[in-house]
Amino acid sequence: MTPTDFFVGLAIAVGIVGIVVPVLPGSLLVLAAILVWALETGSASGWTVFAVATTLLAAGAVVKYAVPGRRLKTAGVPNRTLWFGAALGVVGFFVIPVVGLFVGFLAGVYLAEHQRLGASLAWPSTKHALRAVGLSLLIEMAAALLAALVWFVGALAV
Repeated sequence: MTPTDFFVGLAIAVGIVGIVVPVLPGSLLVLAAILVWALETGSASGWTVFAVATTLLAAGAVVKYAVPGRRLKTAGVPNRTLWFGAALGVVGFFVIPVVGLFVGFLAGVYLAEHQRLGASLAWPSTKHALRAVGLSLLIEMAAALLAALVWFVGALAV
């Protein structure tokens, strides 16, 4: 294991954590780390690993929006509710350290649904939105872990 392999592995681990902790651009960090490794190795197998990892992360990015979006549409949750939740999530990020993004998002979605549907139907709709966000995180995490696995196998092979 070279120092480059160690630091690339560390950057990939930080990227995977960044998927859950919204301060870091998780998937982009994983991709950038694998790109650095491919540039460093300069071999055909290094570039193949990078191409496979890029494909996995790109597919994960598409699926992470398509599947939860379809579920939200089926549940009747409009996009403006999610945008309002995202806006309050950004505010919460700066107001409450560490958990503010999640608290702000939850509050924003609930308030938007409360205004749209009334108190009795706001919480079930909010739960649908939270499940969709959780599913989106799981899909992105799975894609990043698969890309990390491809890199690990490639690093062992090179």
